[in-house]
Amino acid sequence: MIGLGALGLWAGRDLTFGSAAMMGPGYLPDVICGLLIVIGGFVLIKAIGKFYEAIGETNIKPLIILVVAIGGFAFMAEALGFIIATIWLLVIGSLADQESRWKEIVISSLILTAFGALVFIYGLGVQMPILPF
Repeated sequence: MIGLGALGLWAGRDLTFGSAAMMGPGYLPDVICGLLIVIGGFVLIKAIGKFYEAIGETNIKPLIILVVAIGGFAFMAEALGFIIATIWLLVIGSLADQESRWKEIVISSLILTAFGALVFIYGLGVQMPILPF
């Protein structure tokens, strides 16, 4: 977090800061990056004060499933359309949870796909085909 905040401050170094009354183009990025550095410093201090605890075994399978679901959405969205890509994302992504049930997956996928299409495609005008045909 400290590194990202510092990178943001460095990237926006040419933007004028301004004041609270007359904000310049660098005002918001500088404030956000400054807050990011402060929060990162606080987290660092808290982490240094804690005792080391072993993480234990990790299960990488859910992470791989989520990466495949998101990557599949990214590759399918343009060619197959928003609806098919979103259903892929939701169905494959739900496989990362061992407690998910198919009835819940189907219902939530249909509702979220319809809601997403209304908001992103029709409401916000995202330039993406809704279906492949």
